[in-house]
Order: sequence, then C-alpha cells, then structure tokens
Amino acid sequence: MNIQSKVSRYSQEFDPPVRGDPITAERYISKEYMEAENKNLWPKVWHLGGLLAELEEPGDIVRHDFGKESVILVRQEDESIKAFYNTCPHRGNRLVLGEEASVPRIVCSYHSWTYDLDGTLSKVQDPDDFEGGNPCGKIHLSELRCETWGPFVFWCMDDDVAPLEEWLAPFPERLKGYGIDNWVRVLKLSCDAEFNWKIIRDNFNESYHLPTIHPELATFINDGLPDTLFEMYPSGHNSMWMKGHQATTRTDYHTTEVPAPLDEVAAAWGLDPAEFNGRTGDLREAIVAAKRKLGPERGFTNYENMTDQQLVDYFHCTLFPNLTLTMSPEQLQVLRTEPHPTDPEKCIFQHWCLYPPVEGMKEVVTPIGSVPLRHDEVARHSVYGDGVSLGFVADQDLSIGTSQQQGLNSRGFKGCHLPNQEKRIQRFHELLDDYVSGKLPEAGQ
Repeated sequence: MNIQSKVSRYSQEFDPPVRGDPITAERYISKEYMEAENKNLWPKVWHLGGLLAELEEPGDIVRHDFGKESVILVRQEDESIKAFYNTCPHRGNRLVLGEEASVPRIVCSYHSWTYDLDGTLSKVQDPDDFEGGNPCGKIHLSELRCETWGPFVFWCMDDDVAPLEEWLAPFPERLKGYGIDNWVRVLKLSCDAEFNWKIIRDNFNESYHLPTIHPELATFINDGLPDTLFEMYPSGHNSMWMKGHQATTRTDYHTTEVPAPLDEVAAAWGLDPAEFNGRTGDLREAIVAAKRKLGPERGFTNYENMTDQQLVDYFHCTLFPNLTLTMSPEQLQVLRTEPHPTDPEKCIFQHWCLYPPVEGMKEVVTPIGSVPLRHDEVARHSVYGDGVSLGFVADQDLSIGTSQQQGLNSRGFKGCHLPNQEKRIQRFHELLDDYVSGKLPEAGQ
C-alpha cells in the first residue's frame, strides 16, 4: 500500500465497521469491570517489560510490576532472556525487590531458597527435610513467554496468544526503515495518576483534542483531517499518520513567514527560512531534500532506509490495549498507562523517549529539554500534579485526566457521543468489551 497517496480521513484498506456499542461510565469506575479486565484482558496481550540494553550480561534482571502482578526478565548464560513470575514457590515471597539487579543466582530473602538463572531451584536449607527428598532440581520458578522485537523485551501470560511479531502486526514491517534496534532510551519517566488507565488510551486514539490541548503544535504538525490518515488493523491496533514540518490546515491558521520552531529546523538543515516566506508549504519537501543530502555526513545512518514521509512526518502507532509508539525520524516516544493494583480510578502513566546513537552527538532535545545522550539519563517516578514534568505534551494530555475521571462519576454522564474522527475510540471499546466478556475476536475481525 502506498501510504503517501492517501489523503482521505480513513484508509480504504483498514477501516472496519463498528457496532456502536455504548461507552458508559462503569468501565472507568467499576471494580467489577476492573476485575474482568484482570481475568480476561491482561493475560491475553503482550506486555512491554523492558529493554535489551538493560539486560546485557548473564544475571541482569529487570522487574516489571503490572497491577498486582510482578514479572522479572532475566538474561541467561546462553544470552537468551527468560521471564518469570516474581514469586518464590516456597511461600510466595517476592524474589526481586528492586527495579533492576545483576546477580549470579536468584535468592529469596525470606529463607534463602536459591535459583539458577534458568529458574531451577539449586539450594535450600535442610534439603533432606522434605517428603520425597531434596527438592533441588525439581522445583522451578513459574515461567512466562518472553520474546523480543527491536530494542524491546515483551512478556505474555497466555500460551494461546499469537507470537509477538504476529501480534504486533503491521508495525514491525512499517517501522523497519527507522532502524530502532540500537536506539538509546534517554528518558524513563512515570507517575501515579488519579484516573482510570483508559482515559489516556481514549486520548491517544484521537487527534480531536490537538487544537484545544496542544495548540502550539499547530505551527509544525498538520493535524487537518483531509491531511491525516487513520488506519485500523485486523490485529486490533491502529495508527495515525500526521504531516510534519507543515502548519495545520484544520483551522484558519495562516502565516506568510515560517513560524517557530520550523524556522529553527530549517536553519539547522542549512535552509534560509526567509526564502520560504509566502510559500511555507514548500518547506516540508525542502527539508526532505536537505536530510537526504546532509543526514549521512551528520551521522544519521538510518535516513537511507526511510521513506520521504518518514523523514518528516509523525507516525502514531496505538497498540491495543494500552501502548503507544510515536515515531519521528530522530525520536521514538513510548507512552503507556497501566492499571492501579486495586483502584479502578487510578493508574500508572509511563513515558520513555529513545534516540538514535548518532556518532559525535552528545545531547538530544527531549520533551523536558536538552539531555545528554545516555541510557536512562533521566529516570524518575512521581505523582502527577506535584510539579515534576512528564514532558510538555504529556503534561498537557494528563492535565485533563483527573477532571474527566471526576465527571465520569456524575449521574449526568449517560455515555460518550463521538464524532466520526473518533471512530478509533469506538472500536477500542468494542474490542475491550469482547475481551472482558470472554468473547475474543476472531482473526481478521
């Protein structure tokens, strides 16, 4: 499919019908609905657990807490990675308490039961005091499926879920040209938030909020509906292509001069912004040509495999149910909301930013300002509203969450009323209902 030829709001190839199911408040506030998600949704999807860069040597461990569950990813002696539930088979104690560890063996802090990196029990106190004899070599940590894609490590609780790359389709193929395998995570930000995890998922399933919540983006991202392409895939995922390096056509935004920050971007690529006064629409194509010419000598070796569209546009990949990858040629943002362990009206929001390791580049411009190009240079967890930024655009997205959660608790809210451009929200909730009710969608539906 030639995406560049598309100018309509919805892709003809990827525009499945929706049923029009009501989207009522219970899914955002009900503990019963939360428990149904825990039983029927979360075990049936792949979860992003960490990065390969965190698991370089045998014994390197990353812990990923999800709701009440906890999973550890462990680099093996043969360089493979295994995932285990973070619980000791003896009496259930959590094995790994820190976010990361590097150990020769996994030792429970309660009674010192010791496990090899492959999860096999290798040492216990009083080994002969067990009916049936020494349990070493017989007991194993409970293992989950674990697969990798690009720089990421995923885990899954269910053996019947499709293999990772099949489950991610079509994104492994669509993102191949960016060359993200060795990109560096510079920002690892997260926070506790006072709203249900689906509120931000709804937000990332539409661009209707851009003029009101992100008005400053209008100078360099064209969110006009005729210029934006929405796609909804058989896998349940969806995407949105937005033209970058071009002002919006959604409103009466007009300028004869190149606006900020496009003027700075043009100058950075050797272009004189003044030459484009009165014809700002030509700048996007000129930047493509400049990147083609200057990119390789500046160390952007990934440019040669990108399409012209990828060199200047924004590709928002929204993976069902709770993961978004926002691609631009020099940055990959990972945005995710995960459920609170017990409260349906709270969640954990996570924001990672990855950048290509360009030779000679010491700093990158991030959503929180210029930061050294180093792995996890800024890694922090906060509480939303305490003044610690999650990134300027993410802060704006989160700003509406608490007040929306409060409004959803009102007797006056009778269910969502969506415009056509929010069809991806409608489909998300219909898929969610199918999972929660135990009616998994058939392949291709």
